[in-house]
Amino acid sequence: MPPRELNDVLDFSVVDESEDWIVVDKPAPLQIHPSKPGGPPTLWHGLRALLAYDLANGAALSIINRLDRETSGLVLIAKNPASARAINKAMMRREIRKEYAALVSGWPELDEWTTEAPILRRGDVEDSPIYLMQKVHPDGAPCLTHFRVLERFTAETTAGNKFALVAAVPHTGRMHQIRVHLHHSGFPVVGDKLYGPDPQWYLEQIRHGWTPEAAAALLFPRQALHSAVLGLTLPDQEPLLWRAPLPAEWLARFPMLKAPAGENASVQPNRNPGDSRQVSTRGQDWSILNNDAASVRPQRG
Repeated sequence: MPPRELNDVLDFSVVDESEDWIVVDKPAPLQIHPSKPGGPPTLWHGLRALLAYDLANGAALSIINRLDRETSGLVLIAKNPASARAINKAMMRREIRKEYAALVSGWPELDEWTTEAPILRRGDVEDSPIYLMQKVHPDGAPCLTHFRVLERFTAETTAGNKFALVAAVPHTGRMHQIRVHLHHSGFPVVGDKLYGPDPQWYLEQIRHGWTPEAAAALLFPRQALHSAVLGLTLPDQEPLLWRAPLPAEWLARFPMLKAPAGENASVQPNRNPGDSRQVSTRGQDWSILNNDAASVRPQRG
């Protein structure tokens, strides 16, 4: 269908749209769905405002991939029950794939590795003041994540000087899986209050908000995790692939990630923050990388 007028609603942007679905690029810390009456505006509110005409004519929205409030990037929404069913069946066939970009502390020695480590809620096996916190534990649910280093770089900061941009492909869908597996691998996500330098920063955020001390330890007020690539294969349809550029605040903090493709660059950032973030791409390789580089490819279940 024709693209909508390029305007942001609650700071999220439309990436692509059809009669059956819409893909948006969600910023952090926009919450996906209301958690309580009278709470702050959410992506759900923005979608209902954006799709008011569709809803008045029988649309029924279903958010397919839910991101944490502090995770940015691509979100797929079905517009009707038939589309939601078709996409959910594709998920069961492993024909919907997700690739995340993560900024991590440290330089992984391996260019590519897989973490297969079960995860459970930390409070189930030990005292934990944070209910949601997860940990790797042999009694946990099976979890598998594939990682690939896209770029290693140095930057003088109050939280170290070695960082890496990593692509993460989760093959299971447990709570906080990518963040827990990166912490377990020894390369925590930058800005992660739970699985970064100290989970006490999560409690400090609740008590005191974002402080200069927190900024010095964490660098970002949210975890640097971004849903960068999303793909879908439906029966009798051409495969769909969408990409979202790296968040502007990452590029502002680490401008070395802005290098043009072909000049030792690994990522495809939106180089003009004023440009629309409409970057839908169909029929191309699964990758956060430029077209000359390899990345994790989709696998058929």
